[in-house]
Amino acid sequence: MTVRKGKTLAITIQEHMAIDVCPGPIRPIRQISAYFPRLSPTSSFSEPLSPNQTGASAALFPGGTGQGGAGGGSGGLLSPLLAARGGGAAGGSLSAMSSIDTSVEVDSCDSDDNTSLGTLEFDLLYDRATSSLHCTVLKAKGLKPMDFNGLADPYVKLHLLPGACKANKLKTKTVRNTLNPVWNETLTYCGITEEDMSRKTLRVSVCDEDKLTHNEFIGESRVALRRVKPDQTKHFDICLERPPPLPSPTAMSTALRGISCYLREWETEQQRSLEERGRLLLCLQYVPPGDVDGDEGPGEAKERTRGGLCVGVKRCAHLAAMDVNGFSDPYVKTYLKPDVQKKSKHKTAVIKKTLNPEFNEEFFYEISFSELATKTLEVTVWDYDLGRSNDFIGGVSLGCHSQGDTLQHWVDCLKNKGKKVERWHTLTNELPGATSQE
Repeated sequence: MTVRKGKTLAITIQEHMAIDVCPGPIRPIRQISAYFPRLSPTSSFSEPLSPNQTGASAALFPGGTGQGGAGGGSGGLLSPLLAARGGGAAGGSLSAMSSIDTSVEVDSCDSDDNTSLGTLEFDLLYDRATSSLHCTVLKAKGLKPMDFNGLADPYVKLHLLPGACKANKLKTKTVRNTLNPVWNETLTYCGITEEDMSRKTLRVSVCDEDKLTHNEFIGESRVALRRVKPDQTKHFDICLERPPPLPSPTAMSTALRGISCYLREWETEQQRSLEERGRLLLCLQYVPPGDVDGDEGPGEAKERTRGGLCVGVKRCAHLAAMDVNGFSDPYVKTYLKPDVQKKSKHKTAVIKKTLNPEFNEEFFYEISFSELATKTLEVTVWDYDLGRSNDFIGGVSLGCHSQGDTLQHWVDCLKNKGKKVERWHTLTNELPGATSQE
């Protein structure tokens, strides 16, 4: 277009639209936070751009390099801070600030998430002979203040994961008004097998006790039990952490929420099918004819001279809670089946309000060794309820047709006549003939 001197430039509306709406790539819409970048104290505008940042700057601001497009009418979106600078450096600086902004949002936080919660010292010892795990809680240092006086009333509680419940929770005493408590207290888990040590995790939590309101969580640490070698004490001095965050359903789309709900239900069903109802410590001994201990009474000695199976119900651990108070009133029944005359039933005393009862009772079945090979010992654990049917907690069957640890226990008893063989067993919630109410 040629314009003569003295004549005004006349541009039609079609030419104006052709100038403003020039062909080119579609520019992404920037977020409003890009107009107010937050810079790290250690960063500067003079830092060179990486190749990735330079490419991103060219894509966002195609007119920002070479011909001063950053300051022109079609140079792209600029923040007010950078519009005054002009030139190609403005587009590069904005890209640099945008990348810095992302890192600052992740790392910098004005909340107390990065505040030190304190440290905790404890020892772990797994006794293979007794199948017990001993946790000695020693002391804590520099705990986070939780009360108005700038102190706390800390205590430590333990859970076994997976399957944390009231049955496997252990708790220390509370130390008042201190941020550096000393406990020197040993908490013991009974019935911990080597399989548990290979797959379970111990969660150690420190909490602040409040008498008027609910107790407050301070921090926790999780230790995989496979790190603890049998019969060797392992010392831990660890920093307390916050519990891992749970995924927020609002952050997922509708499809992801549906998949999440399905997976959660499937996981719940899997956990129910593998649910442990508790542990039972049994002692089996086949007493040969004429083998009598010196501490037995005359009647019992006369009975055992004929030989038979001695069943010792020692204790239970981590039983399922059957009552509304979170506990059970457990007792144990034993049967030697098949029992045509129904005379093989024995029953322990009821231990009130506990999930870890200790019975230490023995029952004797007069039977020959050849007949024992055709028998099955059925042991069931029940919750006593006054005025209504007792609740079945779990049970275990031992015999030649059993599998796994129960079969091995039965075989060891038959092979070692006259010797007591103890073993922990996991109770199952389904046992043939055991779920019928009394």
